Amino acid sequence: MKCGRSVVLKAFAKAVEQLQDRALRRIVWIGLLFAAVVFALLWGGVYLLLSHTTIFQTGWLDTVVDVLGGLATLALTWLLFPAVVTSIMGVFLDDAADAVERQHYPQLPLPRKQSIQEIFLSSAKFLALMLGLNLITLLFLLVPPVFPFVFYGVNGYLLGREYFEVVALRRLDPPTAARLRRSNQFKVFIAGLVIAFLLTLPVVNLLAPVIGTAAMVHIFHGMTKRH
Repeated sequence: MKCGRSVVLKAFAKAVEQLQDRALRRIVWIGLLFAAVVFALLWGGVYLLLSHTTIFQTGWLDTVVDVLGGLATLALTWLLFPAVVTSIMGVFLDDAADAVERQHYPQLPLPRKQSIQEIFLSSAKFLALMLGLNLITLLFLLVPPVFPFVFYGVNGYLLGREYFEVVALRRLDPPTAARLRRSNQFKVFIAGLVIAFLLTLPVVNLLAPVIGTAAMVHIFHGMTKRH
């Protein structure tokens, strides 16, 4: 387990280091702009949702949400941001993986072509699952000491799986990718936890999708060397 954590941390260190490279810089700026737009739209959507609907059946809880106003909007936007930005940025994340492979793994053949339909369906399925589970985790806000563990546990698992698939499906067919993920589930989960944490840090969360993808490229190729 300690070895797995070390591999993951080294992968993220390499990802952060490459943010300065010209090959990745354009994608970083596109990712920054896109993530900022997603955050703003999500903020507006959450505000409208809280303003015009009853989220909770418990009357006092709705009253608390109404009183908190902007603070409640910010909190929900922050909690839902990881799911939404990861789902919508699928195409850009594939470009980020390309840039990392060109720099660190130039000997590789061209990646497997994925259709726009395949990427869209995968992203839509992930978004629905992430939003559904994250809305359920909001119930744990009633038990504050437990909530962070539930939130990061759920998002760590789902984000690790999603970012792994973004990278792995470029090189492997879905059944083979699934087998590789299951045989390395601890590394994938730890990577997902790091990505989930980065996606909840102010400012850093705008860079997190690109950093997470770049790190997962290194983690994935480390796995395939042993197979």
